[in-house]
Amino acid sequence: MQALWQDLRFGARMLLKQPGFTLIAVLTLALGIGANTAIFSVVNAVLLRALPFSEPARLVMVYEKKEGNSYDTVSYQDFNDLRAQCRTCERLAAVSPVWTLNLTGAGDAQQLRG
Repeated sequence: MQALWQDLRFGARMLLKQPGFTLIAVLTLALGIGANTAIFSVVNAVLLRALPFSEPARLVMVYEKKEGNSYDTVSYQDFNDLRAQCRTCERLAAVSPVWTLNLTGAGDAQQLRG
């Protein structure tokens, strides 16, 4: 135990003797720990944490088949029809990618995300 305290005192003396090196070492550690925490937070939220549903295996995504073999999102009118007529679905929810919309009116036009 005595050797540990002796090593810690020696390390502290060396760090105080070279303040430039100490500052760079502390900043490097802070950046590394901060980046690691941020990346883990994103990975945890996106990949590791389970979906907030009791039975996520029962979730489905519905697409609309277009001409050819392409698929697209379901229109709002079709979604309302599905919600009104679907008897096998417990609940339906609509999700849409972010779109850029133009708002016009009394003043200059503005571009909005919706």
